[in-house]
Amino acid sequence: AAAMGGRWCPAVVRVLVLQAAWALAGGQVRYSVPEEAKAGTVVGRLAQDLGLEAGEAEARRLRLVAQGRRASVAPCALRLEVLVERPLRVFHVELEVTDINDNAPIFRVDEEALNIAESSVPGSRFPLEGASDADIGANAQLSYTLSPSEHFSLDYQGNNDQSASLGLILTKALDRETIPMHRLVLTASDVGRPSLTGTMELVISVLDANDNAPQFNQSVYKVKILEGSELGTLLVTLSATDPDEGVNSDITYLFSKHVSPKVKEMFTIDENKGEIRLQGKLDYEEMDSYEIPVEARDKGYPPLSGHCKVMVGVLDVNDNAPEVWVTSLSVPVPEDASVGTVVALLSVSDRDSGANGRVRCWVWPASPFGLEATFLGSYSLVLREALDRERVSEYEVEVRAEDGGAPPLRASRGVRVPVSDVNDNAPAFAQAVYTVLARENNAAGAELARLWARDPDEAGNGRVSYSVWEGGVAGAAGSSSSSPGAGVWRSASSYVSVDAESGRLWALQPLDYEELQVLQFEVRAVDAGEPPLCGNATVQLFVLDENDNAPALLPPAGSGPEAGAVAAEASAAGVGAGVSGSVSGTLWAWAAWGAPAGQVVAKIRAVDADSGYNAWLRYELWEPRGKGPFRVGLYSGEVSTARALEEADGPRQRLVIVVRDHGEPARSATATLSVSLVEAAEAALAAAAGSSTSSLLSGLRPAAGAESGSGAASAATNVWLVVAICAVSSLFLLAVVLYAASRWAPRAAVLSGPGPTTLVCASEVGSWSYSQRHSRSLCVADGAGKSDLMVFSPNFPPPPPGPAAENGSAGEGPSPSPL
Repeated sequence: AAAMGGRWCPAVVRVLVLQAAWALAGGQVRYSVPEEAKAGTVVGRLAQDLGLEAGEAEARRLRLVAQGRRASVAPCALRLEVLVERPLRVFHVELEVTDINDNAPIFRVDEEALNIAESSVPGSRFPLEGASDADIGANAQLSYTLSPSEHFSLDYQGNNDQSASLGLILTKALDRETIPMHRLVLTASDVGRPSLTGTMELVISVLDANDNAPQFNQSVYKVKILEGSELGTLLVTLSATDPDEGVNSDITYLFSKHVSPKVKEMFTIDENKGEIRLQGKLDYEEMDSYEIPVEARDKGYPPLSGHCKVMVGVLDVNDNAPEVWVTSLSVPVPEDASVGTVVALLSVSDRDSGANGRVRCWVWPASPFGLEATFLGSYSLVLREALDRERVSEYEVEVRAEDGGAPPLRASRGVRVPVSDVNDNAPAFAQAVYTVLARENNAAGAELARLWARDPDEAGNGRVSYSVWEGGVAGAAGSSSSSPGAGVWRSASSYVSVDAESGRLWALQPLDYEELQVLQFEVRAVDAGEPPLCGNATVQLFVLDENDNAPALLPPAGSGPEAGAVAAEASAAGVGAGVSGSVSGTLWAWAAWGAPAGQVVAKIRAVDADSGYNAWLRYELWEPRGKGPFRVGLYSGEVSTARALEEADGPRQRLVIVVRDHGEPARSATATLSVSLVEAAEAALAAAAGSSTSSLLSGLRPAAGAESGSGAASAATNVWLVVAICAVSSLFLLAVVLYAASRWAPRAAVLSGPGPTTLVCASEVGSWSYSQRHSRSLCVADGAGKSDLMVFSPNFPPPPPGPAAENGSAGEGPSPSPL
């Protein structure tokens, strides 16, 4: 090499000389020259080495003739032939080119791609093409190294000959999913000095093997969906990955073979997208959750699968109303059942859950029942207030339930609770005291009144029977001591009876007002319960007077029974218009001539056993009719002069006087009064004689002066009698009104009788019969005596005017109007 010529010349010359000497000795000249020597580098001194003298080489025409090509193998030499003429001689020159390490190892390609399956087992060997080196000898001897790798190592066997083998050894299993490609650098180094290197990059692609199953991104998917959601609703989109590639990573989604038929009915899955959708009607109350096993399968061979679970939770919707059942019912309930008695057992449930299934219960109406929770979902319908069948005999109870949903749903259940009767009510009459008016002379068996006691109990407990319990009367009021039964106690049951079933009160015998005015007794009403209960009512039976007694004439005052006048008995025969009766005898009286008008000459006395209007008497002068010398007081019965007496009136006047009551029809009696007209002296003598004798004449013919005095006294007595009667009647009426108001308020007293009922006010009527004023007693059960209550008949219209009324003077005597 030219670059190294200056440094190597002495050495080269010595080598060439030696070689030339060797060549001459052997007939061949050898030279060596390093490769890449520069042009002009002296390789050898051929003429000298051939032994030619100076100038001889030119003379003998020394020339170089190339003999052949360069040797193809080491050592590299050029064969030359040298010709020398004169004489011709041939010399062989061999020029050896010595190698220098000027060529680095060279690979055929800079990058070699290898495909190695990831399923290759460790120890597998993959051959590699080695590098080449243009140098020779030691400069061409190569060694190989591989960049560090945990998966590969280098295997080099043999020398740099054709039998040398280079290979790549797999030391660790490949995983394409971890390292899909390996890049390694293969370096070839020669042994020259300095050593030269060449490199080649190995690109190793790991070929996929279906060694990875698809993998879901979650092992469990949890999904919530409302019950009743629309069909086709997307529940979840599954996602699975397969680190393999190609068909090994193509994934198909499908339900696992272990999935239940119910799931297949309810859900569908898209095999490519992994979408699970609803295809059935969800009902939380039927199933509240579903477990769906899903498989992701690749298309490799053999196919690999990954698995996951989809947990579908069904969310409750308030689509179920509460349900109420009556599991037990104990009816009817006795009305005396104690508070807390269990009437019914109920079960309440709601198929929903959570707040939608929490149920609130109550009873409507709130009383008299209530609910008590026994345990979850069970309630007792209990009695909270006392029952009264007579007030409410049956209850329609509604048990209402409401859940906690939004909006809440409600339900109800009706419970019919009848109340059974207990004999807890005694019969009760509508009035504590019944006032019954009955006319005397009623027919035996006539209905007097109907009593009714109410018992609100039912059946036998409310079936009432009636009976006369107590009461009566002692003797017959107003009767003489010789009358039958006087002073003897007679019970009310001898007068009246009551029907046990209907409460009809009827008379056992005709009633006589003159014997009995008031009968007070108790009626008892008893039910058929066990034990029986009873109630009482007081009945006050007032006998109403009828005009069944005619007026009776009494003897004059002061006369004995033997004195001439005898009371007249009423008869059916009429005396004059509207008057019936008979004349029982003749009364005698004297009047002096010239007596002034208004002088009383006699007084007709009569009594009527009846009462009220029936005993209110009026006196009428029946004969003589017209304008006579005498007149009769309408209510006093006093006979007085109507004018001064004259001789023309005759010695004697015969007066027919009718005594008539105010009954309907009226009854009457007649009296005949014979008035003798005498001188005043004779009249005085007769009066004096009449005062000392008990004969009939002396009793019937008083003196004129005495008659006048007695008449005035009698008139005054009658006036005071009328005033007393009015006062007593008013006080009695006030007492009755006050008693009724305190006893019966606010109920009005009911007066009942066989005929039309009439409320009678004592102030409307009155009795003029002084003979009726004596006291009577009313006997009741306890034997206590009570004052007589006088009952008056209704106000009758005044009688039609007759001749007697015309004879009476206006304003004489008491007024006929009611007191």
